[in-house]
Amino acid sequence: MFSFCTDPDTLNNLPWLACYLTTGVHMKLYSSLFVVLGLLAITAPVSLAFGFAGATASRSSIPPIAWLGKIYTAMVRGIPDIVFFLFFVIALDQSIEWLKHQVVCPDWTDPIRQGANFIVCPEAKVPLSTAPQSVHEAYNFTLAVFTFSIVFGAFAANVLYGAMRAVPQSQMETAEAYGMSQRQAFWRVMVPQMWIYALPGLSNLWMILIKATPLLFLLGIEDIVFWARELGGSKTARFSDYPHPDWRLWYFLGLLVFYLCMTKLSEIGLRRLTTRLSHGQATMAGEELRRA
Repeated sequence: MFSFCTDPDTLNNLPWLACYLTTGVHMKLYSSLFVVLGLLAITAPVSLAFGFAGATASRSSIPPIAWLGKIYTAMVRGIPDIVFFLFFVIALDQSIEWLKHQVVCPDWTDPIRQGANFIVCPEAKVPLSTAPQSVHEAYNFTLAVFTFSIVFGAFAANVLYGAMRAVPQSQMETAEAYGMSQRQAFWRVMVPQMWIYALPGLSNLWMILIKATPLLFLLGIEDIVFWARELGGSKTARFSDYPHPDWRLWYFLGLLVFYLCMTKLSEIGLRRLTTRLSHGQATMAGEELRRA
């Protein structure tokens, strides 16, 4: 990046470090930060949508819908995250390819399952082998977002279900006494009030989601953990211009600082959101605001 970086052998100390930290590989490390932030920005609202759907289904008066919501919440919460991530991504990917295979290759006679191998026709590959690398990366990222949303949506459903039950039943009865239907009372009375009860649990889920982003490494996505391990190891032949000993300690220390900063900023934002949602609520926080 700098003009004096043309000959690394002539550099030392700070100039060497400046050139080393601005190599093309380090730019991939910096761009992977946006991958993590993008995952958080997309997964959080999608998980909340899954959670709201699961909680609403669990409260349904129609038994099959209520069973579906409760099974989703209980089943996903009961499976270790790492097991679910490794299983669900493979199962989802193979399901998509199998469905596409049935459509585009109806005359295929070879078995798809051949021992431990899963083989479909080349036209059924998702994405196609001829697709650019950016398409493969976007596909993997989409699978990751969907998997994260399924997992954290189940936990959010449990939190929101409890928050819905925390809204005083007398308020729902009063709304219905004033002529509101159950649907109107749900959207106009329960939903606006439940967020203050759900926020503590959702705050914890947000913190856990931040800490879970290194699982992207298991899904084959080159995130900050991947590049920290890759760049921090001893570099001789592959990075002959900038050789160095094992620096993984410093790279992972940088990750520690990054995640601590994310946590601190989240705490500040959640504290302000709690204060805003507490206005006018019959909670301890709302009472303190009234007295203030």
